[in-house]
Amino acid sequence: MKRTKITLLTVAAMLMFSCTTQLNTTAGTTPQEQTATKGQNSIDRFADIEVLRYDVPDWNDLTLKEKEYVYYLSQAGYAGRDIIWDQNYKNNLTIRRALEHIYQNYKGNKTTEDWQNFEIYLKRIWFANGIHHHYSNDKMKPAFSRAYFNQLLKETNTPLNTAVADVLFNDKDSKKVNLDLNKGLVEGSAVNFYGEGVTADEADRFYANMKSPDPKRPLSTGLNSKLVKENGKLKEKVWKSGGMYGAAIDQITSWLEKARTVTENQKQANALALLIQYYKTGDLKIWDDYNVAWVDATEGNIDYINGFIEVYSDPLGHKGSYENIVQIKDFDMSKKMEVLSKEAQWFEDNTPLLPQHKKKNVVGISYKTVIVAAESGDASPSTPIGVNLPNADWIRAEHGSKSISLGNIIDAYDKAAGTGRLKEFVHDDEELRLAQKYGELASKLHTALHEVVGHASGQINPGVGTPKETLKSYASTLEEGRADLVGLYFLYNPKIQELGLTDDWKGVGKAAYDNYIRNGLMMQLVRLEPGADIEESHMRNRQWVSAWVFEKGQKDNVIEKVVRNGKTYFNITDYDKLHDLFGQLLRETQRIKSEGDYNAAQKLVENYGVKVDQAMHTEVLARNAQYKEAPYRGFVNPYITPVKNTGGKITDYVLKYPQTFAEQMLRYSKEYGFLPDQN
Repeated sequence: MKRTKITLLTVAAMLMFSCTTQLNTTAGTTPQEQTATKGQNSIDRFADIEVLRYDVPDWNDLTLKEKEYVYYLSQAGYAGRDIIWDQNYKNNLTIRRALEHIYQNYKGNKTTEDWQNFEIYLKRIWFANGIHHHYSNDKMKPAFSRAYFNQLLKETNTPLNTAVADVLFNDKDSKKVNLDLNKGLVEGSAVNFYGEGVTADEADRFYANMKSPDPKRPLSTGLNSKLVKENGKLKEKVWKSGGMYGAAIDQITSWLEKARTVTENQKQANALALLIQYYKTGDLKIWDDYNVAWVDATEGNIDYINGFIEVYSDPLGHKGSYENIVQIKDFDMSKKMEVLSKEAQWFEDNTPLLPQHKKKNVVGISYKTVIVAAESGDASPSTPIGVNLPNADWIRAEHGSKSISLGNIIDAYDKAAGTGRLKEFVHDDEELRLAQKYGELASKLHTALHEVVGHASGQINPGVGTPKETLKSYASTLEEGRADLVGLYFLYNPKIQELGLTDDWKGVGKAAYDNYIRNGLMMQLVRLEPGADIEESHMRNRQWVSAWVFEKGQKDNVIEKVVRNGKTYFNITDYDKLHDLFGQLLRETQRIKSEGDYNAAQKLVENYGVKVDQAMHTEVLARNAQYKEAPYRGFVNPYITPVKNTGGKITDYVLKYPQTFAEQMLRYSKEYGFLPDQN
């Protein structure tokens, strides 16, 4: 639950409307060397998506051994690619393979609107790792008819079960992750973490009765399994070697074994040995041991994230989606920002939290700005821009955590950003000036404070269960909002100037506050269909934070709602009072987490974070329609390619890029399709 997918200026860069265009792409093109199109990072555009490439600066400064280490770690990540597809929906692999077979074998007319719509639909599925939208969780329906699809199946001799084909066109399994309690959290979700007939109440009871050997160090129960019902009894199908997903996991461990032979130091090797053991056994105690060892392995230029990690896609907050990120340290930016981790105790001591909710000894926080070299699973093609792990609160309290900011990903987003939309939604010239002068820095600082200080702050009261046990479906959005609030509280503080991170803390803070309120109350609504509620955890947290401070500040007119020429704007009139309101909300949010107050969590999220002002939504969509940039962006990865001499010895690893999105997706399916259809 500790990841930043979108924040501040990056939100403005990514929250963009699109018209549907068609780019004809073919597989089998020759990959390009990294420097061939440096700076020209857009390679495809379809529906509401733009696909970018990211550069890997200073790749050639790595030693051959370091490049080899990155190569093995990246291969391990790609080997598990099919896992996320099956986790997202039980029929995803079957559907993907059928559509890809059509794409590669259809010999008919490819200039028709129907075929173009078929290509767009397949690309959307590739981008989302399944048939449900990567952000809204709504099932994406094709813009071509069932009759045309039947024609494609017939003309390409593509087998596909009729019931599975029907799902593409009907209303069955319409929501990947449902957070509407009235529909049943499990019963209303299509995500493949729970078997047929399993209810949310049954799953809650199952895991409530699963006690950890050490209550002070609770295991991440349910993290690496599918809960199914067999002969009327609940049973876990564990994701491990010899178990569910075993064919892919064996490939992952094979590459991790190779990576272990070229680590930079013994601590890295020790952590990898535990990760391999965990994959082979599925033992959650070993997972905890691995995370402790991984947190302690802070030396070296190369690091990674690998495993079943984030629980956003489980409506009950137990099960981790497969994810892999391979990263290289950005020495310059890491040096500039490491001051935040060194000052973590100061930040904790000076939070507005109740004294009993503050940590007396903040330990082991490491912060790095990194250069991404490979991403897969839940991190690709749509990627986070910041991550803080591990997720277990007791490990963070006793051993610390690692926070990273994905520097080259942020840079790629910045290259693709425009300013037109910003000018449309700012209240006045001063707000625009602050955004243009300080917005990028405010974004980077907020990401750093969110990850380093936010997720590491606070403590749970003794005897209170983990947030997934106490706050249930509200745990993720409460945690992300809490970390956002920590960042917002300290962005408007002279401490960041004392630390040398800016020469104008008030300017940076004001830009951050303007952007957060503008986004939370208006701009993020462009991502929703008319009439929809907010269900994605990050969107919910941005709205409940913004709506709460707006309401509580009304008597003092802290944030005024201005309507001018039929357009709505939000103008912050008193940044000092808004800072205080952020502090009050932070204190209450931490209290909810510390005390496990489910009723208060439900009230906060449902009252402020779910329902949308439909008149505002209609207005925002109309104002946004003039901008044709995509609302969502994601990335292709470079191919890390071994170079051999005449004797067959590897002498280097070079980076090449796909020329099209389709090329990479088809190559991945061919090279890393280790799982059979699961149904």
